Amino acid sequence: MKEIYFAGGCFWGTQHFFKRIRGVESATSGYANGEIVDPTYEQVYTDTTGYAETVKVVYDEQVIELKQLVELYFRTIDPLSLNQQGEDVGTRYRTGIYYTSEEDLSTIREVYDRVEAECGESLAVELEPLKNFYSAEEYHQDYLDKNPTGYCHLPWALMEFARNYNK
Repeated sequence: MKEIYFAGGCFWGTQHFFKRIRGVESATSGYANGEIVDPTYEQVYTDTTGYAETVKVVYDEQVIELKQLVELYFRTIDPLSLNQQGEDVGTRYRTGIYYTSEEDLSTIREVYDRVEAECGESLAVELEPLKNFYSAEEYHQDYLDKNPTGYCHLPWALMEFARNYNK
């Protein structure tokens, strides 16, 4: 199994999207690349900790490739929006791709550079090594399964797309 971390605004929708993709073994909501140890949601919400709401994606590379996951990630975000996705505003909602293996960087960079060229301007998506990651509280895990009518900045049609993506 391999892992990659995606910050795509509110982690509820990002987690729900990725766990629907065949080959994704798990998707965990959490907080990445911040400054304090073991942050709480209440701390991250203040935008003073440096953390981004992030989803840890563990996947089977025999079923789905990293390149596909990065391409799918870009379908879920506005890559030009700084510190905002949908109605969610703040540094905790910034976008980013955080990797744990230097060997993954060239694959990520290939997709990143293509998207940037298509947009015609610099992306507001961080591309950095993962510094740290802490799982979010249990009530944030699988939130949209527990609350099917709960808030999500991603359109439901995108969730259906994910479910049928690589069947």
